[in-house]
Amino acid sequence: METEGTKTPGALPSYGRLLVPAGIAAVLAATVQMAFSLERAGTTAFWVWAVGPSIALAAIGLWRAHRDGELEGWMKPVWGDPTRGIASAGLLLGAALAFVHIVAPVGSPRESWLARLYLQFGDPATLRAHAIEVGLAITVAATAEEIVWRGLVTRLVAEVVGSRTAWIWAAALYALAQVPTISLLRDPVAGDNPVLVLAALALGLVWGLMARVFGRLTPGILSHVAFDWCVIMMFRLWGPGV
Repeated sequence: METEGTKTPGALPSYGRLLVPAGIAAVLAATVQMAFSLERAGTTAFWVWAVGPSIALAAIGLWRAHRDGELEGWMKPVWGDPTRGIASAGLLLGAALAFVHIVAPVGSPRESWLARLYLQFGDPATLRAHAIEVGLAITVAATAEEIVWRGLVTRLVAEVVGSRTAWIWAAALYALAQVPTISLLRDPVAGDNPVLVLAALALGLVWGLMARVFGRLTPGILSHVAFDWCVIMMFRLWGPGV
């Protein structure tokens, strides 16, 4: 995706140019604040706020990649990508189940952290009745997030610090964009809810490493879609199945 140590001259000197990817994280943090407010739990507005801004930024990322001649390299599918995506999603699902078993086991006060998160997605019966729409929303959201974070943001960071560590910086910004959920999804007994921030950091590192190793976004997109579908619709980490 990006060459080793690539840096592009810009108006801002040196690390000041990190203000652009940091600004993207700040914008998405503000939309996370809107999406995860309690009054939008289980509503169409949640999905609009959760998905819409990423789509807009992804469009910018795709335009920039096309301008720079990187778009085909980002999105070109290669034989074996479905296997890579599904296998990595399976490993991530196993890690998520282990995390829940250790950190928020059934019957513990911290179980409410997951309950509050799943409340945002909506009632299982409603999700089941609109499975096609939910699947489309998950696919679009996951694809947009990969283009934004593992594509646009990683590339912007690489122009400053080089590509060797840019994916790590991007994962940290991905997690920082979820910080509003710490208080928005808090529980009166269990306290502040770090689940989504920790998940974003761990998943961002994995999908960022995949983009780094494979040089493309396609494997990470497939992994992201499969993982989100599993934890929301198939193998839920809390509550009744869909």
